[in-house]
Amino acid sequence: MLSPEERREIEAEFAHYPNKQAVSIDAMRIVQKHRGWVSDECLKDIAELLEMSADELDGVATFYNLIFRRPVGRHVVMVCDSVSCWIMGYDRLRRELTSRLGIQMGETTADGRFTLLPIVCLGACDHAPTIMVDADLHHDVDPQKLDGVLEKYK
Repeated sequence: MLSPEERREIEAEFAHYPNKQAVSIDAMRIVQKHRGWVSDECLKDIAELLEMSADELDGVATFYNLIFRRPVGRHVVMVCDSVSCWIMGYDRLRRELTSRLGIQMGETTADGRFTLLPIVCLGACDHAPTIMVDADLHHDVDPQKLDGVLEKYK
């Protein structure tokens, strides 16, 4: 069930869009901001508020890769796997991350600290390879820089 605060924040977005359905991504991001992810129950509540089916809203959620439909760690590490990052060392960086964290792409560390996910592009091709931890973009990342980057996120 949506909290009163989540409902208020979503309803406040209605003024910025031509119809309720257009608020779908913002609504899911609001819930995710409060809960860390969007559960099936929340998805149904959002869909009802937006006057759309849960299946329609789930289609939006699964297309938009920054909506998490299952629980994630306290910090989400997104590793850019674009062509530029591949050329500049993505594979070595991915291997180092999976080794240091002890998880594979799509998994969460046992302590719940990190979830590791691929992302198609972070828009920083001139500083590849790049990773994003939560909302922080890290440029020119190599295995030697990883400890310093990860240490910032307790």
